[in-house]
Amino acid sequence: MMARTNRRRRSYSAGEWGRNRVRVFSDPRTGIMQVEWREDGRKLRQSLRHRDWVRAKRQADEIAAGLAEPVATEAEPEPLTLKTLFDIYGEEVTPTKAERSWKYDRAAMKMFLRFFGEHRKAATLSQRDWDRFIRARRAGTIGGNRQPAGDRTIQRDLKFLLAVLNWAARSRDEEGRLLLDSNPLRGLKAPSEKNPLRVILTQAEYEALLRVADEVDWRFRVALVLAHETGHRIGAICQLRWSDIDLDTNSIRWRGEHEKTGYEHRTPITSMAHAVLVEARRRNPGIGDTPVMPAPKEPSACMTRWLASGWWKRAEALAGLESKRGRGWHSLRRKFASDLMDLPLKVLCDLGGWKTAQTVLQCYQRPDEDRLRKALEAYRETGSASN
Repeated sequence: MMARTNRRRRSYSAGEWGRNRVRVFSDPRTGIMQVEWREDGRKLRQSLRHRDWVRAKRQADEIAAGLAEPVATEAEPEPLTLKTLFDIYGEEVTPTKAERSWKYDRAAMKMFLRFFGEHRKAATLSQRDWDRFIRARRAGTIGGNRQPAGDRTIQRDLKFLLAVLNWAARSRDEEGRLLLDSNPLRGLKAPSEKNPLRVILTQAEYEALLRVADEVDWRFRVALVLAHETGHRIGAICQLRWSDIDLDTNSIRWRGEHEKTGYEHRTPITSMAHAVLVEARRRNPGIGDTPVMPAPKEPSACMTRWLASGWWKRAEALAGLESKRGRGWHSLRRKFASDLMDLPLKVLCDLGGWKTAQTVLQCYQRPDEDRLRKALEAYRETGSASN
């Protein structure tokens, strides 16, 4: 019996020509070992389903000697279930995201597993499953709190599912096989909210909340002023620590892990923001990773955005503001974007921590009637001057 290795082409031959010739080589695209032999004058080829070169040569010798069959003995892989897919995604992709995003990932995966079942094969999802999920989500029969979900929430859920399936269609297992041959839900459209409610806090409403802020809690006043003066999300504001604050240079570092976009950046602060931070330090002195606004019952931890949301509702009641759906911490972020509409978009994005100008234009800025009227008057004056 003759054995020969072709080093330049990475192949190995065993056996004799015309009798029991067997060749193994690695696939140039995937690196998976292949075995090639002749049977009844026909050249046949089979994947060995591994990348081990030494093992492949041993298999070639065994096949040529008649000690093994040329067809690989490994069983075909089991179809990918949703549970297996989510387990892999949760271990490899979710941990790379910001804390808020990975918490959502885990909640969404649990919801989809409850709805479709842990043993549902990912490749069998279809339009019917897509439509069935939308109906159930709208009816409030699935989800953590079993409340009817709006189109915007449903859209977010389905976008997550699409992202996981797209990732699986691009990712390979240890033997070079795609986790999914293709995304079975590709091309399906998620529902979109036709007229999303995007409330902007008015200046009068902000001043009313500010007047009663100290009656709620000193931390609420700090958060309220910082949200108004920096335009950042309440989640990121609550997570601020004194190591992020530089009162000498009047700047704040916003950590990427607390930003929805993962964008770490530093912004200057106004005199009002500086004053409220000085007051916060007087009430809660500390250095390093000491929270700027500690949790009331756990001083070493930052207060939560859920606590801030509860305080917001209390402040509305104290200020005599009628409850309005959509008026909350995010309405301050929209106020910031609209108040600074005259700034270049790039500057505004950097100040407020927005990743793209498109997001600001579509979701945050809205010119008020006074601004529109002034623009029209300026247009008329320019037209008159040119005539």
